[in-house]
Amino acid sequence: MTYEHILMVLLGILFALIVGIPLGILCTKNKKFESVILALANMIQVIPSLALLAVLMIIFGLGFNTVVIGLFLYSLLPIIRNTAVGLKEVDKGSVEAGTGMGMTRLQLLFKVKFPLSLPFVLAGLRIALIIGIGVATLAPFIGGGGLGSEIVSGINVRDTEKIFGGAIFAAALAILADYLLGLTQKRIEAKR
Repeated sequence: MTYEHILMVLLGILFALIVGIPLGILCTKNKKFESVILALANMIQVIPSLALLAVLMIIFGLGFNTVVIGLFLYSLLPIIRNTAVGLKEVDKGSVEAGTGMGMTRLQLLFKVKFPLSLPFVLAGLRIALIIGIGVATLAPFIGGGGLGSEIVSGINVRDTEKIFGGAIFAAALAILADYLLGLTQKRIEAKR
């Protein structure tokens, strides 16, 4: 169950990173685009997770893939927003220095701006990961597995030990993930 839970979360987060980071970069280029993208991501985020998963189940059917799509959608907002904020917060002097060295806009983005905004991106990733671990516990309601299976099983047979077993393990997983990403973030910030 733990392996399946982690796999669902990691796949959802991976797809959110693949889509969210470029969207965050595009948000820094165009104010109208930023407004539309962030409004859509905000609308997804405010939909209750069980309701979103139920709608996705109607569209995509039951199972693992539907849960991954839901986790992907729920992870977009923190990744897009933190990427955009991180890029906007890059020191103008660093950008001017890169420009003075003859860097193109793409070189500035990938060699100056993005590396300097990495702590912000990691902060968004941490938030998305914790949200994902929590939302993934609802997977059994739409045919997925993971640690939520233990919780749902405990609810069905009114066994508080099973409920707490699944819930505590999911919470411990979220705390561990946050701690490990926090260490990574501190190392990156220390190298700057």
